[in-house]
Amino acid sequence: MSHVTAAEGDLECFAAAAPGLEQLVAEELRALGELQSVTVQEIEPGGVSFRADRAGVYAANLHLRIASRVLVRIGAFHASAFHELERHATRLPWREFVASGRPVAFRVTSRKSRLYHQDAIAQRLLAAAGGTTTPEGDAAQEFIVRLFRDECTVSADASGELLHRRGYRLATAKAPLRETLAAAMLVGAGWDGSAPLVDPMCGSGTIPIEAALLARRVPPGLARRFAFMRWPGFDEPAWDQLVRQARERMLPRAPAPILGSDRDAGAVAASAANTERAGVAGDIEWRRAAISAMAPPPGRGWIVTNPPYGVRVGERRELRDLYAQLGNVARRCCPGWEVAFLAAHPELERQTGLERAVRFTTENGGIRVRLVQGSVPASS
Repeated sequence: MSHVTAAEGDLECFAAAAPGLEQLVAEELRALGELQSVTVQEIEPGGVSFRADRAGVYAANLHLRIASRVLVRIGAFHASAFHELERHATRLPWREFVASGRPVAFRVTSRKSRLYHQDAIAQRLLAAAGGTTTPEGDAAQEFIVRLFRDECTVSADASGELLHRRGYRLATAKAPLRETLAAAMLVGAGWDGSAPLVDPMCGSGTIPIEAALLARRVPPGLARRFAFMRWPGFDEPAWDQLVRQARERMLPRAPAPILGSDRDAGAVAASAANTERAGVAGDIEWRRAAISAMAPPPGRGWIVTNPPYGVRVGERRELRDLYAQLGNVARRCCPGWEVAFLAAHPELERQTGLERAVRFTTENGGIRVRLVQGSVPASS
């Protein structure tokens, strides 16, 4: 059996990610490693394993734009019977991650293991942790438990709410895009904040807002709290220092124009409200306009957008004109620009008339989608 404690220094960690986004999260962690004690170990299905000290765990939660959550492994052992599970579980350093009397919760998965009853596994671990499942005005500390071929791994959730919950999006339009996926679209398309960006189907404004945060180097976790803040060993001065350093690196304004538009007035109003909460109201221009009325700023830039997917065949027929219009307007108004969008069907991608490359494939709302990118010819 192996286990780690915060007092030992480096922790075994895992940054969970949506399928297909693991490589982007690994790149984020490597960039973070230039500032903090963070070392990428392995890209795995569903995320990236890495080592970090306590401040590195804090920094990962603060800075990662694309990861879903950060976990800290507290133990790994063999357990093919409940007595083995109980014996090993009592030796885990629970008190490093949950204060006495604080409610705890377990999320258990078991595959190809003799112990398969998830509720029974959770009950044994709850007893070993000496915790309670009854919240007393405080959110439960969640532990993620994975059994595979009788090998058990127990991890503490360092994030709490999933990392896409930045805290700014209260108003939503139809089919809102997760903030983490919006950030992945921007990074995957190669946009770094130095060139103009336009989203002509902005919905509740997630892509332009994430673009403004990225361009100004605003950490996505700056305005929220995390599970690790309730750990008994939480180092508040270290956290405060991370926040101060992050604020010093932030830019006062986005370097290039960011525009969001939508034909729906409610979507534009929701976008404006979310922008105020995100603290980037001065960085984005919102317009109520159809795609055909798109008026990009001068210079070469990026169109990054999330059009309807056309899940049903009948819907796809109706959406052909929309995708064709996106390509036509890009050629007419945006010579030399890059166009990146999520799509679920090649037949709709083709309607744009652009030469395309796939940057990644993932899921959004249970629908398999891919980020498709094309370059608009510099001249017709």
